[in-house]
Formats: sequence, structure tokens, C-alpha cells
Amino acid sequence: MWKFNSAVKAGSLAALVSVAGATAPMAQDTMKVGVVAFLTGGASGPFGIPARNAAELIIDAINNGDMPGAYATPGIGGAQIEPVYVDEAGGSTTQVTEMRKLVQQQGVGAIVGYISSGSCLAVAPVAEELKVLTVLFDCGTPRIFEESDYHYVFRTAPHATMDNVGAARYAMDSMDGITAYAGLNQNYAWGQDSWRDFTYVMKQLNPDAKITKELFPKIFAGEYGAEISALLISRSSVLHSSFWGGDLESLIFQATARGLPQRLPMILTTGETVASRLADKLPDGTIVGARGPHGMLANDSALNTWFREAYVKRFGEEPTYPSYHMAQGFLGLKSAADKAAAAKGSAPDTEETIAAFEGLEFEAIGSTVKMSLAGGHQAISETAYGTFKFNKETGTPEITNVVRYAAECVNPPAGQSSVDWLKAGMPGATCN
Repeated sequence: MWKFNSAVKAGSLAALVSVAGATAPMAQDTMKVGVVAFLTGGASGPFGIPARNAAELIIDAINNGDMPGAYATPGIGGAQIEPVYVDEAGGSTTQVTEMRKLVQQQGVGAIVGYISSGSCLAVAPVAEELKVLTVLFDCGTPRIFEESDYHYVFRTAPHATMDNVGAARYAMDSMDGITAYAGLNQNYAWGQDSWRDFTYVMKQLNPDAKITKELFPKIFAGEYGAEISALLISRSSVLHSSFWGGDLESLIFQATARGLPQRLPMILTTGETVASRLADKLPDGTIVGARGPHGMLANDSALNTWFREAYVKRFGEEPTYPSYHMAQGFLGLKSAADKAAAAKGSAPDTEETIAAFEGLEFEAIGSTVKMSLAGGHQAISETAYGTFKFNKETGTPEITNVVRYAAECVNPPAGQSSVDWLKAGMPGATCN
């Protein structure tokens, strides 16, 4: 199934390239897995480093069999993981080049990676070409599987439609008198898709509310003075933003300095990532999501307790949802390989692991993941939203008024695109 250390010893680089993506059984003791996240740049602090930290923690735990429950057996399909870390900085063209290096030069047999939707859109067809099993752990655009079919590519995190259906439902559930709303989203696939989905849901739930501003600054712009000025005079009831990483932190500091949150409540679909980092610098009353029940919004479970305690002990800070997503990617990969190995009675190859992965349901950290969409290649899960409050007495950030939405409430059904489902009024949505 994978590329192993012994392959490097066995022959030349040409021989290594010739077996890239092959279906050799997992007979050796060690396999290489590419791990891709932002390790430098504005997205690294709040996203890439927490994700890499989680990868280091979960890989060690998998290798040692240290996790509770179903994950207590060592290895993935019986093999120990040797990670090869790659920086996602540099843009989509760079990531295509790096993926080729991972497979053709490093000899990885699987990849777990990618935060940016732009990266995922670029590397997915290359993964098919190279026939390398690739687990997209975080990127959110629905376009990955709704515009193309993939055999070697899986995504273990739900896509952005879930985030924005949940955001709109929470706004309507928790706020009175929404007569107008505005959007501030990064000008690329993630931001465009997020705003599109949010507006479609709002038109269904609150058709009389008006859109006042639709703002799309360049990703990683860092300066939002003009946008904040426009929002201050927009007469909106609420602001939707899918900003993430350094852009989100810059927006919060700049908006707070000019009093925007006091005049215009914010819905931040990735806001959980900054709740602990910014603490009292994040305005009270901000509505935050975590792209699923992760971080401060995670459900209680033995696995979640183990993960949080192990992460805090090792890194001295709370894990946020990028950490959860990275761990979730590895747990999906382990679940599929272990299932295939159990059925076969020996080490599975790539095709056997793919067959086990398709349609898989597995326990994640604080949630249950169902590989329900795109022929079993795209995950769904429940999600949660809440309202941020900094507890001055304890000096700790909190998320209050948490509402959880079932997976079947906020995700489209199999066989229907997100846009078609939202335009039709979300038929079949099952909400408690």
C-alpha cells in the first residue's frame, strides 16, 4: 500500500518512482506519510502549527497504541508511521510541486494535509495522477467533490456548506430583528463559497432581510480599513465572515479599535481558533463556530478527554479545531486501514484501504464522522455554534449558549450538490 523505508534501500530513485502509488502489501514495519500544513506565514500560528502539533501527538499515539477505545492497537494497518512534514506556504503551484516530490522522491504512500481550499483544488487531480491516497483534513470548499470525482482523495472534515447553514440557523435562533446583514470574506474559493451558502440559507430562513454589503478583500491582505468603514455605515444587523488565520486576527484588532463589534455583531465561522489565542481581545457577544464540534465546542468523550489532556501537557495550550481536524484525518486513515487489514487477515494494499474508507463511519475526537457524500469520499458530522464571553473572574475564555445541529440538518444529502440543495430550501433536512 505505502512507500516504506526499505524501498529506499532496495533500489535506485527510478525504482522508487516506478512504484509510486502502487498496491504493494503493507509487509514492512514502517510507512511514510506526508503531512502538509502552514508552517510559516500568517496562517501558521492559529492554524498550521496547531495542526502540525496534533499530527505529532496523534502519530506518536498511533505508533505506541496509546489512545483509548478502538484506537488502542499500534500502527496503521500494522505499520508504524514515519511522517514527512511539508510547509503549505507558497501557493497552489508550489503545493503541486511538493506533492510530486513527496511521492516521487520521498516515497510516501499516503498524504494527510492541506488547510487552504486553493491548495486542495490544485492537488486533488494530481493525487489521482500519482495514485496516492490523499486525506484532505481541513479545506472547506464544496467544489472538491461537487465538480470532480476522485478515487484516491478523501476529505474527513465536512465542507463549508455545513458551517454556513449552521451559522445562519444560529443567527436566526439567537438574534432578534435581523433586517439586514453583511458579508466580509476572502476573495477565493473558501470565502466566495462560504458567503454564497450563508446568503442562500438566510434567504430561506429570513427572506425579508436585505444584504447591505458583500466585501471580498484579497486573501492575506492584512489591512481592512476601507472594508470596516463601509461596514460602519451599512446599517446591518449582523456581519458574516469566514476569515481565518492571520486575516481573522487582523480583522478583529482593527475592527475593535474602531468600535465595529459594538455596532455590528459578528458571526465568525472559524472563530473558535482565536477564542483562546485572543482571550479578552475577542469582543464578548461574537458568535463563533469551529467547523464541527471541536475545541471548546467538542462533545465529551473518553477520546476527547485524552486528546485535550495530552495536547495541553505536550504543548502548553488548548487544541483548537485545526488540531482536531488533523487528528481526525489520521483517525480516518487508521480506521480504514485497520478495517481492511482485519477483513483481509494481513496488510492491505491501497485499493483495499480505499474500499474500506468509502462510506466509513468512525469515532473522531468529540464527534462521529460519516463518509456519506461523494460516493463515500466526503465526510459529514454534526456542528455547533455558540457565543463568546471572556470570564473576567476566572480569566478564561468561554463559549456560551451552545447549540448543536445534527449532521443531517446542516449537510446536503448524498447525490445533491450544495447549491441545488440550498436553492431548493434544504429539502430533507432533519433538525431537532
